[in-house]
Amino acid sequence: MSLFQRIFGKKDASAAMSKAEMVNVQAAHISPWSGDAYGNDIYRAGVDAIARNAAKLKGGHVVAQDGGNAATTDGKLNRLFQVQPNEYMNAYDLLYKLVTHLYLYNNAFAYLQRDDTGRVTGIYPLQAANIDIMADPSGAMYCRFMFKTGKQAVLPYSDIVHLRRHFNENEIFGDDNAAVTAALELAHTQNQGIVAGIKNGANIRGILSFTQILSPEKLKAEKDKFMEDYLSMANHGGVIATDQKMEYKPLETSPTVIDDKQLAATRGMIYNYLGVSENIVNSSYDEDDWAAFYESVIEPIAVQLSLEFTRKVFNEREQDFGNSILFESGRLQFTSSKTKVELIGKLVPLGLLTVNQSLDILNLPGVADGDKRIISLNYVNADKADEYQLSDRSED
Repeated sequence: MSLFQRIFGKKDASAAMSKAEMVNVQAAHISPWSGDAYGNDIYRAGVDAIARNAAKLKGGHVVAQDGGNAATTDGKLNRLFQVQPNEYMNAYDLLYKLVTHLYLYNNAFAYLQRDDTGRVTGIYPLQAANIDIMADPSGAMYCRFMFKTGKQAVLPYSDIVHLRRHFNENEIFGDDNAAVTAALELAHTQNQGIVAGIKNGANIRGILSFTQILSPEKLKAEKDKFMEDYLSMANHGGVIATDQKMEYKPLETSPTVIDDKQLAATRGMIYNYLGVSENIVNSSYDEDDWAAFYESVIEPIAVQLSLEFTRKVFNEREQDFGNSILFESGRLQFTSSKTKVELIGKLVPLGLLTVNQSLDILNLPGVADGDKRIISLNYVNADKADEYQLSDRSED
């Protein structure tokens, strides 16, 4: 069985379907952006910084109970989100690829493979050459994926996890990255200019003049011999010797050098488009840098993943009973030890953290009976404050 059949099975794409009619566009269709953004080192570094941190998000099945979320014992579903979404990759790889696609194409797709009972058994990221939104006679939406191999698959949109970025003009798909084209072209031109400047600086340029009239063939032969003798790597001394029959005048060339400010400005344009800072990209961030990056970039991705997987994995009735998929990250793992200790010292006496939760913040293993909460006797229930004070006075 081929990989295509293993993922999609024998889907019948010959059903009577037509392209879905949209409100603002005639048909919902998308092709990956033609700009080679991933080939640019600055853009790729920014996307990698986002993807490798977003891939550390932990997804899981939770059920809303008593105003909070309780983890479930659905081991098979949790295993898909936390360990192995399919037989070809782990959970980190899945999120990394989805987030990378999101920032390269502003659209990312994953197929939810289900068994005969409708239970999700696999999650596969999809990268297609062309995607069309189709509709059957009943109005149900489908995605027709045309892959680079020429094969195609028509899949229910309800089984497609669809993440979008710059979701504006199209009613289904996110817009392309044409807005950053100028910055990418500028970065490419700067790189080419640096390379050309280095090459030009390494060459000796000059005019070789002869005091006698030579035929074109003889002139070329004398020039080639001069270059072979003096302008080759074999001329270690860098000295040129001439007699009265010729005169060599070197040309002073000053190649254009791109200064650091210009390079930094171009990097800043691309990083601003991606929403990252240079400190995040080169991993020199502090707590404030990380907090800003998490809240502005990682957390929105976590929210989008949670909502999209929830509405596609569970039907409406299951969602009504509180079932959802939640992606979260331990933000405190990236704070300093000093901040962690101060936080634990303030929260534990209030009973807001258990012993094991405190150990987890410090990246230490849990202990037996560590799920109990500890509270300081210096605090009293506000409803019993008057009773406590009056009791204390009566003893006097």
